[in-house]
Amino acid sequence: MSVKTTILGEVLNGLLSERIKVVDLSQILNEKTPVMKLPEPFANTGGFKLKPLSNFDEKGPDFYWNDFVAGEHCGTHFDAPVHWISGRDHDSVDTMPLNNMIGEACVIDIRKEVSENPDYCLSVADIQRFEEQHGEIPKHSWVLIHTGWANFVDDHEKFYNIGEDGLPHTPGITKEASIFLAEERDILGVGVETVGTDAGIAGAFNPPFPNHYYMHKANKYGLAQLTNVDQLPAKGAILIVNPLKIEKGSGSPVRVIALVEKE
Repeated sequence: MSVKTTILGEVLNGLLSERIKVVDLSQILNEKTPVMKLPEPFANTGGFKLKPLSNFDEKGPDFYWNDFVAGEHCGTHFDAPVHWISGRDHDSVDTMPLNNMIGEACVIDIRKEVSENPDYCLSVADIQRFEEQHGEIPKHSWVLIHTGWANFVDDHEKFYNIGEDGLPHTPGITKEASIFLAEERDILGVGVETVGTDAGIAGAFNPPFPNHYYMHKANKYGLAQLTNVDQLPAKGAILIVNPLKIEKGSGSPVRVIALVEKE
């Protein structure tokens, strides 16, 4: 089966012929899905809850459906700039440009560093080493930080990795790297496998949670709790990110997919 030879037709033909692989980068969303936990007195999201309405029974003999309740920042989710104080005058999920939902993925692998230090944060030097090998990170791309943390999503003790100090010890990104990517490379945003786009201990950084602060200040985005990042090449995959169109939404659970051309 084929369609007319156009740019979009070539993409469709690639999908139909399986020369283009579709990779699902989203975690399953259910009541066991881990969510961000903030200390008191801060408010926490309630996570995801499914409320059955009918299942081919007396409440609906011919149909199955449910209500659900979910936080904006629940499971694999999207952070809009308005989520953070530094971006409060910028885009919410309903005002972001549609073109910004699609971009190239650049995957920076720091699994080795994270295996030796769970608090490890992506640095400008890491980015420069990536660019030496793969070329400069292009404008309008997503930078995905591959830490291997998605392997722990079903083991909440490892996923949150709470230390004796009561803090989560999970990897993130340095202040300097966030500024560099937002200002020098003009990317769309950063994606991570952890529950949030900053390191677990980043509340003690200056400013606190610097990736949130500098990315959203620059009207850039965040993706959290990704999976299957290991199935993407270092460069060349196309990321499609579709948050729900929530009016004035600060974020949204999201189904992130990647298009990867088979070699």
